[in-house]
Amino acid sequence: MSTADNTAQNAELPSDLVQTFRDMAAHEHHARGASIEALRLVQERFGWISDAHLAQTAQVLGMTTADLDGIATYFNLLFRKPVGKNVIMLCDSVSCWLMGQEQTRDRLCKKLQIKMGETTPDGEFTLLPIVCLGHCDHAPAMLIGKELYGPVRPEDIDAIIDDIRSKNHDHA
Repeated sequence: MSTADNTAQNAELPSDLVQTFRDMAAHEHHARGASIEALRLVQERFGWISDAHLAQTAQVLGMTTADLDGIATYFNLLFRKPVGKNVIMLCDSVSCWLMGQEQTRDRLCKKLQIKMGETTPDGEFTLLPIVCLGHCDHAPAMLIGKELYGPVRPEDIDAIIDDIRSKNHDHA
C-alpha cells in the first residue's frame, strides 16, 4: 500500500459520511441497525474498511469496535483488508464445481498471474472464492464488481479480463 493510501485509511471519516451514519441510525430502533449500510458506504468510498474507519464508525453508531468488526467479518462482501480495484468473486458451490469451476479458476489464475485470495501487483484485480452467487442455472458463475457472469468457461476468461482492463484504462 502506498503512503497516500495508508494516510487516507488512517484519516478521519469525512463529515458527510459521519452525518449520513447519524441520519441512518436515527431511523433505526437501535443504531446498530445502520451498521451494515454504514460499513458498505465506508467501503464504497475507500475500497475497504480500515481499522481506523471501523473504530470511527463504531463510535458514531454507539457500538464497540469488536461488535462492529464481528459484523464486518461475517459478511464476505465487506473487505477488512485492501483489495484490487476489481474484485472477482468466483463461485465455488457444488453446482459451479460440477460445471467446471476448477478449470475456470485455473485459467483466471494463469491470466492474472495470482492465486485465489491474492491481488495482482498493479492492484487492478483481487480473486476471491464465494460460497454461492445464486446463479446456479448459469454455472460456473463469477461476480466482478456488480457484473454477474455465467456460465463462464475457461476460454471466456481472456476476453472478460481484457475488456475490464480496457475499460479501466479508458477511465484513467
